Amino acid sequence: MQFLYPSFLWALLALAIPIIIHLFYFRRFKKVYFTNVKFLKEVKEETSARRKVRNLLVLLSRLFAIAMLVFAFAQPFIPQDTEVQKGDKSVSVFIDNSFSMNALSEDVPLIEKAKQRAREVVNAYSVEDRFQILTNDFEGRHQRLVSKEDALALIDEVKTTPSVKEISKTLTRQLQALNTGKLENKTAYVISDFQKNITDFQNFSDTTMEVNLIPLQSVQEKNISIDTAYFDSPVQMLNQTNTLVIKVRNHSDEVAENVRLSLRHEGQTKPVGTLSIPARSSKTDTINITILRTGWHEAELTITDYPVQFDDTYYFSFKVAEEINTLVINETTGNKYLDAAFKGISYFKVTNQQSRSLDYAKFPTYQLIVMNGLTNISSGLASELKQYVSNGGNLLVFPGVNSNISSYKTFLNEFPANELVTLERTERNVSDVNTEEFIFKDVFENRSANLKLPVTKVNYKVTNFGGRGEERLLSYRDGSAFLSKYRKEQGNLYLCAAPLDEDQSNLVRNAEIFVPMLYKMAISTAKDTRIAYTIGKDEVVESNNAFTGAGEMKYKLKGKAEEFIPVQRAIGSKVVLGINNQISQAGFYNLYLNPTEKLDEFAFNFDRKESNLDYLNATDLANIAGDGIQIIEGTTAVDITQLIGERSRGIVLWRWFIIATIIFLIIEALLLRFWKV
Repeated sequence: MQFLYPSFLWALLALAIPIIIHLFYFRRFKKVYFTNVKFLKEVKEETSARRKVRNLLVLLSRLFAIAMLVFAFAQPFIPQDTEVQKGDKSVSVFIDNSFSMNALSEDVPLIEKAKQRAREVVNAYSVEDRFQILTNDFEGRHQRLVSKEDALALIDEVKTTPSVKEISKTLTRQLQALNTGKLENKTAYVISDFQKNITDFQNFSDTTMEVNLIPLQSVQEKNISIDTAYFDSPVQMLNQTNTLVIKVRNHSDEVAENVRLSLRHEGQTKPVGTLSIPARSSKTDTINITILRTGWHEAELTITDYPVQFDDTYYFSFKVAEEINTLVINETTGNKYLDAAFKGISYFKVTNQQSRSLDYAKFPTYQLIVMNGLTNISSGLASELKQYVSNGGNLLVFPGVNSNISSYKTFLNEFPANELVTLERTERNVSDVNTEEFIFKDVFENRSANLKLPVTKVNYKVTNFGGRGEERLLSYRDGSAFLSKYRKEQGNLYLCAAPLDEDQSNLVRNAEIFVPMLYKMAISTAKDTRIAYTIGKDEVVESNNAFTGAGEMKYKLKGKAEEFIPVQRAIGSKVVLGINNQISQAGFYNLYLNPTEKLDEFAFNFDRKESNLDYLNATDLANIAGDGIQIIEGTTAVDITQLIGERSRGIVLWRWFIIATIIFLIIEALLLRFWKV
């Protein structure tokens, strides 16, 4: 047996008090009056013997009572296998409050069971100890040590959250909080369902903190989620069929039959159909959406699944432009065929300008810029066009017959793209169309039919460097490029090897090639068109910068239940907005610079990381946990408070010594009351 506070044993000196009382109080003589002294000696001897026995028993009762009380305050214990921590302690308790904790245990959701276990952990320690209560939210107020009473109050406030953190990050956060205290004894508890995709002990290593894991497991391990959705085309167009691709995943070991999928759009909810998804796999389906108006659209996909429901809804938003702005840069006059091709589509707005009178500041307002037959490309224009493409613009280049090859070479090298070498005046036929690339994909219903392809009388020979990232859209019979595509950061460069003049190329007369080519170039983009974002993962969103004033730029994001000012930074024509965990609810969030004009709209969904309900049980944790990490099985049959007390202080005996103290005090009272002498 050992003592947690051995210094209290000095209080055993108090045993002298009852001894002194015994020596001075019970030795006092009393006068006794007798009428007959015949039996005086006999009575005196008998009474003296009984009094001595009683007084001795009273003395022993008092001594034992005091000794037991002193031992109780010294906190006696029988040490177990682990080393006992003496003195006050700093204790950190992490409660996993992610969405997976909404799954059911035997009687209540796991989150309620986790809070119950957290209370038992806190109650296992004394009022002198200090506590941290931590959740997946990583709130600032949870990064300090509080009293036992405050810790219990913080536990009551815990609610589920969309945030989810890896175990290694949780342990690191706990260690940081415990290191802020002055107490040497540091103990951390992690109460979680320990999903496989967040349990990464290999990324944490520290021996200064004792780590205890309390695993909880649900009785229901079935879940179906909508993983993602995206449009097949990067831009959604008015009065056309737009194909939406949906991916639904079955996370259980059983086949999911008759999963009902529905779409809510334009205020109406329409059933899409039912899906049958094999076990541990996903199913991809498509929905055709016909868009009948321009502007912003909000939509949501839903399935019915229980009890884990946070991933049953997928929000997405998209914008249908009222017009597509196109700039044609000409050397002198415009090309009538080019103008006619754009005017055939009502929402294309074409602006023709000469290269000598360009307004570079308006470049970001155009979805497509066409360079038509420029003789020279100035350094200023080259720099602006490079920046335009990098920021997401589309640039189509038709060189002129008398173009300065040197200036084109300098310009194309900046992307980098293959360069113009020499002008060849030989008639050549285009023979191949790349129908796998977006520009010509889904354009021709019958590719095997007689398709009239361009013929050129003049064309430039183009280099064929492998490292330039060329993607050929139209090719000559010898395999050389007629029309090529190059990606530059967020935009695209399209380079044609022949001039656009009708006398040099009949491309303008091949409407089945020329018109869809221009149309799809204008709506193409090198970056992913985001229709949805993920809470906690996508911490930065981008929008067009509408701020032109001289005051303070103050964009606001407003949702159905919350509004906040994000971190904002203007970069050229774009503004980058930092979310920084300020969004906690899935749904739609509108961007405002002034309260009356909506600039942009973003759809946010909960992270699907929690959808996979694969857990690690106590045996699995024991196999992967490192040295110094202990497992406490959190079943209903276990008294966590007693178990932790025994593991941290051995088998605690102070309660038994308190009981012994009371027993000896009762014995003393009984002796004094009922033993008369």
